[in-house]
Amino acid sequence: MLPRESNMVNRPGLQLILLGALFLLLIISEYFLPRRPFALPRLPRAAVNLGLSALSNVLLYLLLPLAALKTAYLALAGGWGLLNLVPLSPAVSFAAAFLLLDLVIYFQHRMFHRLPLLWRLHRVHHVDEELDVTSGVRFHPAEILLSMGIKLAAIALLGAAPAAVAAFELVLTATSLFNHSNINIPPRVDAILRLFLVTPDFHRVHHSTDREETDSNFGFNLPWWDMLLGTYRAQPRAGHLAMPLGLKEFRGQEWVSLPRLLTLPFIHPGEKR
Repeated sequence: MLPRESNMVNRPGLQLILLGALFLLLIISEYFLPRRPFALPRLPRAAVNLGLSALSNVLLYLLLPLAALKTAYLALAGGWGLLNLVPLSPAVSFAAAFLLLDLVIYFQHRMFHRLPLLWRLHRVHHVDEELDVTSGVRFHPAEILLSMGIKLAAIALLGAAPAAVAAFELVLTATSLFNHSNINIPPRVDAILRLFLVTPDFHRVHHSTDREETDSNFGFNLPWWDMLLGTYRAQPRAGHLAMPLGLKEFRGQEWVSLPRLLTLPFIHPGEKR
């Protein structure tokens, strides 16, 4: 039997309110302070991106409801995981779990770019020819489920505390919304922020049509893994305003379609990864 969840951890309603407020704030900021001019109609893209996200979340809820937290509580009750093998203060255990889970997501992201079968799923995220806050939730449902499976294995292996898992899940979603947004952050501010956080300019390079730029800046929350492991690229060759986004082999409004995106992993464009 799982231990009773604490109020600090089990607050999905509060988390939804916080994420909803951030989403609205970023949409408003994109309207008044866009980094790049929007060349494509925003409403159809947003509807497709949010529709894909809704489908992914429904499947996740039906198949693996609260799976990350449940796994964390099971690890806590059973004393599983590396972090439970050594005496650590709650603060150190929390920080270690957060950092290590973020490192797992970094390597998972690299793996989804490296392995052809996984890239077929992940390119649904990259086919978007523009970036805004809705791009941060645009992932194929199969990728979401597979990603959760990897995350559950990492939580069990680490023995990550439930509070750390809850915080990580909230921050991961929040930073994905933030770093995909099309907001104009002054260069000096961005230079400071990207020392601690993946900024929109930092992550936008990753969505370039240039293969070398696409295979860089894999971090979602923290920029340190890219900087330490040689995958960091400070700026795109063409500059942020001129850099084309998306994938060269999938262009045009035909890909602003939920059915097309769901079947995209099964389409072979002739380009090898």
